[in-house]
Amino acid sequence: MADSIDTVGVAGERIRTIIERIERVEEEIKDLMEGKKEIFAEAKSEGLDVKVLKEILKLRKQDKDERDEQETLLEVYLRAMDAPAPAPMAEAA
Repeated sequence: MADSIDTVGVAGERIRTIIERIERVEEEIKDLMEGKKEIFAEAKSEGLDVKVLKEILKLRKQDKDERDEQETLLEVYLRAMDAPAPAPMAEAA
């Protein structure tokens, strides 16, 4: 009986129930993603910049301290890029 699979201890009905629940959740996620896509399309049709809206969503997910730190680093990096480069040292003759 090498071809038969031992199912002793495997609750087939429980596995089926779990799989079906996961499938339902996946379908709900798909529907929600479609709804999100429609909202972004609506915003775009009203002249709003979708990239900016997505950035706002990302920022709102961060806690205030994390957001403040990121904004501070952004300012520091931008200022560093705008600062004049140090003059090269003169080579020894």
